[in-house]
Amino acid sequence: MITSTPSRTISPNLASLFIVIAELMGTSLWFSINGVADNLIGSWNINLAGIGILTNAVQLGFVAGTLVFALSGIADRFRPSHLFAACALLGALFNTAFAIWADSIWMGSALRFLVGICLAGIYPIGMKLIMTWDPQKASSRIAQLVGMLTLGTAIPHATRYFGVDWPWQEVILFSSFLAIIAMGIIFWLGDGPHLKLGTASRVKLSGFRQLFAIPAYRRSALGYFGHMWELYAFWALVPFLIASTYPVQNSLNLSGLAFSVIGVGALGCFLGGQLSKSMGGVKVASTALALSGICCLLYPWIAGLPLWAQILFWLIWGMSVVADSPQFSALSAQACPPEIVGTALTIQNAIGFTITMISIQISTLVLPLVDHYITWLLLPGPVLGLIFLNRISKSSS
Repeated sequence: MITSTPSRTISPNLASLFIVIAELMGTSLWFSINGVADNLIGSWNINLAGIGILTNAVQLGFVAGTLVFALSGIADRFRPSHLFAACALLGALFNTAFAIWADSIWMGSALRFLVGICLAGIYPIGMKLIMTWDPQKASSRIAQLVGMLTLGTAIPHATRYFGVDWPWQEVILFSSFLAIIAMGIIFWLGDGPHLKLGTASRVKLSGFRQLFAIPAYRRSALGYFGHMWELYAFWALVPFLIASTYPVQNSLNLSGLAFSVIGVGALGCFLGGQLSKSMGGVKVASTALALSGICCLLYPWIAGLPLWAQILFWLIWGMSVVADSPQFSALSAQACPPEIVGTALTIQNAIGFTITMISIQISTLVLPLVDHYITWLLLPGPVLGLIFLNRISKSSS
């Protein structure tokens, strides 16, 4: 086991700031096509289900990437700063190839799958990298990191809004440009003083059974799976949900609103991280799940509300739908022995993102049939999450 020396002599607070900014820019690749979904539908002659396929290609790539990283031990064998930088560069290249050469849903899906693999080296590795700089503030730092993931997810909508008349290809290329900057930031920053490098062994699939035999981890993971059923399907549907209930003048205004609804989730993560210090992670996650579940239930009737009430509704939903995510990561990490925390979180992410593929595809397929009531399809997620979180609360009391 070799202890790393920091690449830069800077404070943990400043290093963490650089990492979360790089996370923001790198994860803009995630939903880069969703900000231009209406243009793709027209240019490629596809429907909303086709956008669901392209979105799910990223999710599938992310799941595949996280499993490869976990089962091979790659994440523990190489410096996280080098992995992050390499994946940000490759992700930018594949995203650029999509903008320049993709002309069909199948070619586009293949390139988006490769982008998803690269994101597995940006999001989870970003968590590990921040631990090398500031492990004492892990909970609040993870909340900041998830907040930046959320804001990064919303960036393509903002690019579309502020770019005004940009072709859809340029909106996607801007995400690639941001990922290149992220690569440069992390390559310059390097790893922190708390990194320990070694020869990690391969993780055996039997470890899945060992993990889920831990009651607290099992309950937290199942609660997280409920949360994931709602989260990414909601983000994928936001432009269509807003357009169905809000008098939007044009697609640019819709992009601005979609950015606001998704991006405000970053504030929800930051507030949740602060409140968890006094309330505890279970209460914060439970409150967030309850609020987002209520929004799922009430959405079909918000069209008749005054404008201020609609804005308040969207702000509450956008904040609460993701505020519980870092709390689930913290709860699962606390439930496991230290030597298997990395594997536990990776497995939890892999299963959770597999669930998002199912909810995204089903919701985009049935949206034209059920219209406003599509959110009732998402409602079981927060309900089940609350049930399992309640079991955690009872077992710890």
